Amino acid sequence: MKQFLLLILFSFYCGNSFSQETNFIVINSTTGQPLEKVTVLRGNTVMNNSDKNGKFSLNLGSSAEKFQLKLIGFQTLTIQISATDIEQVINLIPVTESLSEVVIRGTIIPNKLQKIPSSITIITSSDFNRTDATNILESFHNVPGIFVNQGALNTNKINIRGIGARSQYSTNRIQAYYDGIPLSTAEGELTLDDFDQESLERVEIVKGPTSSMYGAGLGGAINLYSKTFSKEESTAKFSSQFGSFNTQKNVFQVANSKENASIFATFSSLESDGYRDNGNYDRKSALINGIISTSDKGKLSYIANFTKLKAFIPSSLNKDDFINNPESASFTWKKSQGFESYDRGILGGSYTHSILDNLTNITSIFISFRDAYEPRPFDILKEESVSAGIRTKFNLATQIFELSSEISFGAQYYNEWYETGTFQNLYQDFPDQGSILGERLSNNEQNRNYSNFFAQLNLNLTEKWSLELGANINSTKYSLTDLFINDQINQSGNYRFETIFSPRIGSSFEIATGKNIYASLSQGFSTPTVAETLTPEGQINTDLKPETGTNFELGFKGNWLRNRLYTELSLYSIQIDNLLVAQRISEDQYVGINAGKTNHNGIEFLINYNFAFAKKILVKPYLNAALNFFEFDEFINNDQDFTGNKLPGVPKYTMNFGLDFKTESGFELFTNYRIVGELPLNDANSEYNDSYNLLNLKASYSFKIYPGLQLNLYAGVNNALDVHYASSILTNAVGFGNQAPRYYYPGTPRNYYGGIQMSYCF
Repeated sequence: MKQFLLLILFSFYCGNSFSQETNFIVINSTTGQPLEKVTVLRGNTVMNNSDKNGKFSLNLGSSAEKFQLKLIGFQTLTIQISATDIEQVINLIPVTESLSEVVIRGTIIPNKLQKIPSSITIITSSDFNRTDATNILESFHNVPGIFVNQGALNTNKINIRGIGARSQYSTNRIQAYYDGIPLSTAEGELTLDDFDQESLERVEIVKGPTSSMYGAGLGGAINLYSKTFSKEESTAKFSSQFGSFNTQKNVFQVANSKENASIFATFSSLESDGYRDNGNYDRKSALINGIISTSDKGKLSYIANFTKLKAFIPSSLNKDDFINNPESASFTWKKSQGFESYDRGILGGSYTHSILDNLTNITSIFISFRDAYEPRPFDILKEESVSAGIRTKFNLATQIFELSSEISFGAQYYNEWYETGTFQNLYQDFPDQGSILGERLSNNEQNRNYSNFFAQLNLNLTEKWSLELGANINSTKYSLTDLFINDQINQSGNYRFETIFSPRIGSSFEIATGKNIYASLSQGFSTPTVAETLTPEGQINTDLKPETGTNFELGFKGNWLRNRLYTELSLYSIQIDNLLVAQRISEDQYVGINAGKTNHNGIEFLINYNFAFAKKILVKPYLNAALNFFEFDEFINNDQDFTGNKLPGVPKYTMNFGLDFKTESGFELFTNYRIVGELPLNDANSEYNDSYNLLNLKASYSFKIYPGLQLNLYAGVNNALDVHYASSILTNAVGFGNQAPRYYYPGTPRNYYGGIQMSYCF
């Protein structure tokens, strides 16, 4: 008996000797913040959950055991630990780092990126952190298939897969939305420069004809989403950045989030002398957005934005000045002190209501205005526009032939009032005084109505195979009132573009876990802009037609190595009819024409990889590239046949690769190396812009001063190798008199910046 009792005591002693409580802390690998409610499992048994400080404990033996850590929004982690381990920090990687798992909100029917049969790229807040904060479009350079022409801070032009490359002054052929509120005008013109990356959570870019989802826009669609905040959170943030050329940007932000409502407000100021003469820039912008839960079944979101801009225009240079005197401005633009200025405002609201458990409606109303004044060497332009509209969409989850499906249908209506007038510029009569307003040359009013009806069906044919069917019907009409009678020409009247039907079909198939192939066929269109319909004399070209396009695409999206590696591959072919081009008729003056057909064929791919080095450093290498084969299928202009020539304004290829480093201590390093191939300068392909390589570097350090107060210090260098290059080109520039063509906008040389961000969470 005594021996039996001793045996029991010995067993008890051994059990306590070799089983002890070990403590752990689990954190967000991206932010370093502790994670609450992380589930710790051994097999199928829940062993513990982390507290609000990210801490949990386990009773472990000396031998290693296998555990899983799970939390919604993060990748599941499998580790082996034992009682011999001291208190340790465990990192969980956000699932947003596994891009395929992100739900795309900008499509008519939200779905995971991996299951959508189209090419969609996401720009996250992490991507914004790689660049300086002066221009939101800096992050767009890193998207395969997108090429951004940046002539100056206010001279930015986006083309997607070559569509919009021939636009002279601004971005068009692309639809854009901010939290579902349209940013593009009814005619399809777009300015993203008014928005600051500091106010955004992420950007979703849909590439290629998307008319079945968004209406007019052959190039694609860009969806901006405001920052989100946790419930019961209040924050205040201030950031200030200084850089070369006396560039300074200040941003003030406040946010308050409660159970049933949230509000976010930001004010920003950006000023710069610019790298070139006549390049001063001054922009003030304010934005307010928020969400109010009206009931368990409804919520209201709203946005108000106002921008005030005055930006001088250095314009383009000829080859000799581009090489030898790149900081100079065009002679006439400098003499006239040409600039653009405007006040622009957007106000919108969106209401989401769950009518039934399986039926939801989202209705948005919006209004915007723009008051602009632009002195140019050849004339002075005054513009005023007001637009208003409504968009409503119903989503129904149901079954069709016993197959789970979702149906979406709705309509969108724009009405835009546009008044334009031109005046003589008498700057030559008053030397060194800049632009002087002279006699009126034209005065027109245009009222444009845009109606758009759409529907989409998502059908799950099997567990792995899905099908998308979509269609859109568009009607665009406008009326013109000619208020200028001195030219004895009256073009007042009502006009209409032909009604356009845009279908779409797409399918996605999961060939293995986390790996999908897809195919899609779609049609799209773009209507002529107001600027394209009007001649320099203020008359309207009633013969212009919308350009239309058909897109066929094959692709692959796949995760590898337990979601640490993500890859995409897209092959596409777009055929465009009734191509809208800007035909130069005099120096800095153009007229829109329909001029034949183009073929846009291309290959795009990207690779993103995340891995931990020495368990304390998160390393993110990435690589993306686009190879373009864009040419005129049929194009005759001014009796010249350009059929078979390459499309000007688009590089043969682009490539980006780099490394991001993040440490537990708060230090981060971002590197980006961009390669841009040569591109034709004109339709004849007689001149080319040289290829170039750019290296950009940025380092930052974040730390807590005391609980709730976070400080971030950063510094960077753009164009670290000091490469001389053209950041934008003016296609088909023509020399008048003895002047050489002015094709080139010089890119900035090596330049530096640094800043501070301070945030406080109440």
